[in-house]
Amino acid sequence: MFFVEFLQQNILLVAIAVVSGIGLVWPILRPTGAKTVSPNEATMLINREDATILDVRETNEFATGHLPEARNIPLGKLKDRLGEIENFKERPLILCCASGVRSANACGELKKLGFAKLFNLAGGVDAWRGAGLPIRKGVR
Repeated sequence: MFFVEFLQQNILLVAIAVVSGIGLVWPILRPTGAKTVSPNEATMLINREDATILDVRETNEFATGHLPEARNIPLGKLKDRLGEIENFKERPLILCCASGVRSANACGELKKLGFAKLFNLAGGVDAWRGAGLPIRKGVR
């Protein structure tokens, strides 16, 4: 009974909280045309299918630590630098960022542009580090 009374008295606050929550999780939940893979699954794709890694973080973030052999094209420059990855339209492409949100957005963009085998690294570089997998520093 208290809960219903609370809702009635604070309906505006509850509505704001619900809308804010949806806004926070929507980028993660919306369909992107890509499969989400764990760090271990990404490792298998790299080893078995010669998957390419595309890191969509900013250059300064990339320099602090990235997956070995990753290419860096910041999300905001993806369309301008599409020629650099055009050859990977039919090959497995693993996208990553710090936590997985920007790379999910990049997967959506690349899917629209005809990329067929897209994978989003769940949890991003943070999850990769947490799994104890190798990180390289600097810009290639």
